[in-house]
Amino acid sequence: MSSQTERLERLITEERGGCCEADIEERLDSLRSYQSETPTNPDADLTALKTLGNDTRYHIVRLLTAADRELCVCEINPIVNVSDSAISHALSDLYDAGLVTRRKDGTWRYYETTDRAEALLTALDKTGEADR
Repeated sequence: MSSQTERLERLITEERGGCCEADIEERLDSLRSYQSETPTNPDADLTALKTLGNDTRYHIVRLLTAADRELCVCEINPIVNVSDSAISHALSDLYDAGLVTRRKDGTWRYYETTDRAEALLTALDKTGEADR
C-alpha cells in the first residue's frame, strides 16, 4: 500500500469496520470515474473566474447586466470610478474572457454581457442567498 492510500484505508476502515486491497481499489475506481465529469481543459472557466475576481471588471459586468442592454463606453465611464485606461483594459479583459460582446459603431464602442457572464452572476446570486 502506498502512502497516498494509507489515509484512504483508514477512512474505509472507519466507515466499514474493516478494509482490504479490493475495498481500496473499488473506492479508487469510483473516484476516478468522477474525473470524466470534470473538464479536461478548464482554461476558459478559470480565465472567466479570474477575470471576475477584479473589482473594476466585476462592477462593469454587474452594471451591464443590470442595464440589460448594450452600453457605450461613455455610459460606463461616469459610473465606474476608475481611469479611462483602467475601464478600457477591464473591458478588453472581459471580452477576451468571453464575458462581454463588443460592437463598434463609428467612433462609439458598445458592450453587452454574454450568456456566460449572466449565468455566472446568477450562480453567485443564488449561492450568496444561501449564505444570508
